[in-house]
Amino acid sequence: MFSQTDFVHMERALALAKRGMYTTDPNPRVGCVLVKNGEVIGEGFTQPAGQDHAEVRALKDARSRGHDLRGATAYVTLEPCSHFGRTPPCANALIEAQVARVVAAMEDPNPQVSGRGLKMLRDAGIEVRCGLLAQEAHELNIGFVSRMTRGRPWVRMKVAASLDGRTGLPSGVSQWITGEAARADGHAWRARASAILTGIGTVREDNPRMTVRAVDTPRQPQRVLIDSQLDVPPDAQILAGAPTLIFCGNLDQRHTDRANALRDRGAEIVQMANAAGKVDLPGMLKALGERNVNELHVEAGYKLNGSLLREGCVDELLVYLAPNLLGMDSMSMFNLHAPDTLEGRVKLNFHAVDRIGDDLRILARFAPLAASQASPAEPGDDPASSPVSN
Repeated sequence: MFSQTDFVHMERALALAKRGMYTTDPNPRVGCVLVKNGEVIGEGFTQPAGQDHAEVRALKDARSRGHDLRGATAYVTLEPCSHFGRTPPCANALIEAQVARVVAAMEDPNPQVSGRGLKMLRDAGIEVRCGLLAQEAHELNIGFVSRMTRGRPWVRMKVAASLDGRTGLPSGVSQWITGEAARADGHAWRARASAILTGIGTVREDNPRMTVRAVDTPRQPQRVLIDSQLDVPPDAQILAGAPTLIFCGNLDQRHTDRANALRDRGAEIVQMANAAGKVDLPGMLKALGERNVNELHVEAGYKLNGSLLREGCVDELLVYLAPNLLGMDSMSMFNLHAPDTLEGRVKLNFHAVDRIGDDLRILARFAPLAASQASPAEPGDDPASSPVSN
């Protein structure tokens, strides 16, 4: 179905899409290449929200070079949109340009599009092919796909640890376990996220800024804090600059002064409690999805890490392992109870393993639960009713 030439041009479209890694949010990262008579006549990638999509940029690029677009082939990493949002439909723009062929990497998971754009193109007499390098396109927009299909962001939990899985000394000292290259790489993952989440325990211990600093980015992700009782000090660094979104549990009149002080710092407070009065973590993810958060980057302590894992709120682990040992009394990565048997262990798949400087970077995703392993929930297993340690 696809020629080697098709692969070459789609790979170029994917490379263009990556240029919008830090800027397109909450829109997907999309690249487009226009080809006619074997020559690339236009290229583009999606601009920040409200500005041109990839197809429109590529069409403008081709026209600015004096090319006739009629009969061209458009390679685009995501199905051209068919609805009016902040910008007009890209499918219409391609039809009006009289391109002859459109090759898309994948269908748009957005229910407002989801095949409609491709149908519009076919109805206009344009040859349409879909599915070329679909997995690569999916990975590039894994958060957007998650929000469109599940109503919640893709959650990536980052941890830096020693080779024996320890994140800090018993005293709490943890800077720095990994090397400079790994820390810079971690900031690159921060930069691609829509939001960065941490917990009150980390704020108390480290007073972090939770911003992107080690890589250049025109946009800082939304900062999100889980703080059940609004214990964050008003002078905490996480509150500086752009407004911080704070999720809390049950509050009463005693919290009024705290809440007012935090609002004076620009914080937005969302009360979202589970049955135990702590933060409803699955509910928080749904709320973040409604706020157009595609990728949620978590950097927290072992207690909150464990709570998020227990409640099924994590999609993948981003683990940096340093070639050193800290010993059994040092801090662990996750607050998880040991299973009774090996069959009850948490299972993951290594998605990617790379060396970053002197350290190892592991991207691990949770293995799907086999039907034979599934069992009815035991009393107290309901995530919405389990206590959350912040």
